[in-house]
Order: sequence, then C-alpha cells, then structure tokens
Amino acid sequence: MIYMDQAATSYPTLPSVIKEMIHSMKNYGANPGRGTHTLGVQTSDIVNKTRAKAAKLFNVQHVHQCIFSPSATIALNQAILGYSWKKGDHVIATTMEHNAVRRPLEAARRKHGITVTYIEWTGNLQKFIKQIKSNIRDQTTMFAMTHASNITGDVLPIEEICLFLKKYHITTLVDASQSIGHIPIRMQEAFIDMLVFPGHKGLRGPKGIGMLLVNKELILEPLFYGGSGGASESATPPLQWPYRFEVGTLNVPAIAGLYASFKYIEQHGHKIVSRETKLMKKLEKGLEQIPGVVIYPPYSKDVRVPVLAWNIKDIDSEEIALILDSHYEIAVRSGLHCNPMGHETLHTTEQGVVRVSINETNTEEELDQFLHAVKEIAQSYNI
Repeated sequence: MIYMDQAATSYPTLPSVIKEMIHSMKNYGANPGRGTHTLGVQTSDIVNKTRAKAAKLFNVQHVHQCIFSPSATIALNQAILGYSWKKGDHVIATTMEHNAVRRPLEAARRKHGITVTYIEWTGNLQKFIKQIKSNIRDQTTMFAMTHASNITGDVLPIEEICLFLKKYHITTLVDASQSIGHIPIRMQEAFIDMLVFPGHKGLRGPKGIGMLLVNKELILEPLFYGGSGGASESATPPLQWPYRFEVGTLNVPAIAGLYASFKYIEQHGHKIVSRETKLMKKLEKGLEQIPGVVIYPPYSKDVRVPVLAWNIKDIDSEEIALILDSHYEIAVRSGLHCNPMGHETLHTTEQGVVRVSINETNTEEELDQFLHAVKEIAQSYNI
C-alpha cells in the first residue's frame, strides 16, 4: 500500500514515538499528579517535560498555559466554547475553516448569542486585511483562522494578520492542525494568543492527543468536570492552570509519544521541510502534465504544506479515490474533507476533490507510481 493521506493522519508513526510510548507503559504506567509514590512521580515527570518542551518549541510565555487535550478538535472546542462570551460579541473567521472550528463557532452563536463573519481568503494579504478591518466592530473579540488549508495546502500569513489585529486587542485563535511539524511557529513573535494542534498529523506522533497553547491572560471556563488530582475538597474545578482543564486520567503513553515527536521536530525540522518541498514540486509538475487533470493550487506556492487537491475533469472524486485504492493500492482522500465552506470557495461542493498529501517518509518512486496510476485512470475515461 502506498499511503498518501498524511493530512488525515500520518503513517508510519515515528519509531522514536513508538519506542517512547512502549517505554512509558512498561516502566511508569501510573497516574500523574495523583500520588507521591515513585511511579507516580516518574509519570508526572514525562507530562511536565512534554509540557515544557511544547512551551519552548512554540515560544509560550507560561508553561502552565500549555494544556493537553484528547484531540485538536476538543482543544478547539475548549478555546471557543470555553471563552468568556457576552451576548452580542462578534467573531471573524475565514471560509477556509475546518468544521472543528466552524461548528464550535456556530454552537457559540446559538448558545451565547454571538455573531460570526466569515471572510474569503484569496491570497491577497492587503485585500484580506482590508476586509478584516471593514468587518471589525466594537463587539469583535476574536479572530479564528486556520494556518493552512486542509484542502489545497494554502498557508495564511498569520504573523502579518495577528500583528495587524494586535492593535485592536482582538484575541487570535490559530488552528495549526495542518501546519504543525511542517512550518515553524513561534507564538510570541507571531502575536498568536491561542494555538491548537494534534499529535498525529505533521508531528508524526500518536493519535488521541492534542494541545491548546495560550499566550495571553484569558478567562476560560472548562468544558468538562471531574477529578484533576488537586483541590479534591472543592465541588468546583481548581482555578490553577492547566489542571483546571485536564480532568480525568491523562493519556500518558500519547503524551510520552508527543515528547518524542517534539524532540524529532526540534532536531530535524529544516530537513523535513526541504524534502517535502522537493516532493511536492515533483508531484504538482507530474499532475499538470496529465490531460484531464484539474489542480486546485494554493494561492501562494512559495509557502505551502504538502497537500494537493485535484480532480479528473467532472468525474466524482470518490470514484477516483476508490479506483486508486482498489486497483493500485494507493490511499488518498476524497469528498469535502470536513470543510464545506472551502469547497464553496473552490466551486467543488458537488464533486468534491481528490486530496493527495505526503510527508518526508514518502518516496519519489511512490510518486512515480501514483502519477502513472492517475495517467492510466484519466486515459480510461477517454480523456
């Protein structure tokens, strides 16, 4: 099987991640923060080390504002639905948002009476900032945006956008689900207030773990309640971060695996970007040469993540993906990719797109086999 669905979840997982996860389960499989015995202390140590590594890697001012979550989606829900909304508050977001951002925003609109404006990204920064400025109101309290499109791989210039928003004191929330591990992110330099990412995509780490990093003094209400290892005498959650939000037993093996992911990115990040860029150029050039293939390129080809959207004329995208899987043993993704507004922008709502996504583990030989398969499929439709 040739796996080219890395934007959904990376495969294979880093060997160092697997090793660290197994080590945690074999050697210190206790509950962190729940006891003073040796195994409990060892378990707490890996949790604290991973939190500190995240703060260093992404330049978060306070390590206690690095919060573990079961997924990026749950972390986004915490950031949005846990925000201290007032009726009439206003949010600006982009039409590139995944449902993991859009649905919590719409839930907050129904629950708290906020309003949401979605702005279309067309690759023109000045035009985009002008649109943002024209939509800012006295009630605008948050700007939520994806860093990179999960459909086309397009990357938004978050540094310039967040710098512009800083003077309006608008909280910025960045969904880095597709960019993390591919593009360096430094929260303080980029003026990002809240950053969310999963472990299992560009970081090549485990599933079942994500993080919410907060680089601003915010009041967030926890979405879940229960044991957190401290303030057990109280019927309400502790006020202390991050324990206020980390209820129940943490997924320690996944956190240990995430620590290994962070170390790998820290050591090899520049090499990863270089290799992925080379592979993407080959992939896009090859698809462009196949008659009948329609590519939906990102607005900025200079900075992108290794994701490419395409179709074969008006053939249903799911049909193409099924052929690639069943006849060529090539795994890609098709359909709407949990991003209906993005497809409205691309005018592909009915057809969807075939999405091919790679990482440093994919080879040039695999790309050659993929391009050969697409060429044969296109020819089979008499194109």
